[in-house]
Amino acid sequence: MSRIGKQTVIVPKGTEVNLSGTVFSAKGPKGTITRDFPGNVKINIEGDQITFTPGKENDPFIRALWGTYASHVNNIIIGVNEGFAKTLVLDGVGFKAEVSGDSLNLALGFSHPVKVKIPEGLNVTVEKNNIKVEGIDKELVGQFTAKVRAFKKPEPYKGKGFHYSDEVIRRKQGKRAV
Repeated sequence: MSRIGKQTVIVPKGTEVNLSGTVFSAKGPKGTITRDFPGNVKINIEGDQITFTPGKENDPFIRALWGTYASHVNNIIIGVNEGFAKTLVLDGVGFKAEVSGDSLNLALGFSHPVKVKIPEGLNVTVEKNNIKVEGIDKELVGQFTAKVRAFKKPEPYKGKGFHYSDEVIRRKQGKRAV
């Protein structure tokens, strides 16, 4: 049984939730998110509580979707009320990041500058090689930061490259005299 699927999601005041067919939408102070939830997991909205019930108890795929849908709905509710933010730190001599218009320009030691288009719905700010990505969609924030981080992952000897602000990089010792 899904522990996450059994939990009820509380809708805060000032947030409107709506379910029409399989399309769930939430509107809050930060914005609106609409998402389709196909499948046999039923979403029940009763006042300020949202509960989830699986259609077929014995189907493992439906049981897997039960907790997943509950987690997605919870993230939508949090996103339209508080939003999500991730911070990337760029370490390395000569590495630079700046925002110009709707793109993030990166100088990562390659022979060419790297330009990344910022998706609509995200707010990206750069301050002293700290890139802060904010938005109401948790998946979009996470996907964009992972895409940027993939350009220059942190290397284990000096720690140069992108890493999350709360990430711990395991360091290696390097060469040592015998």
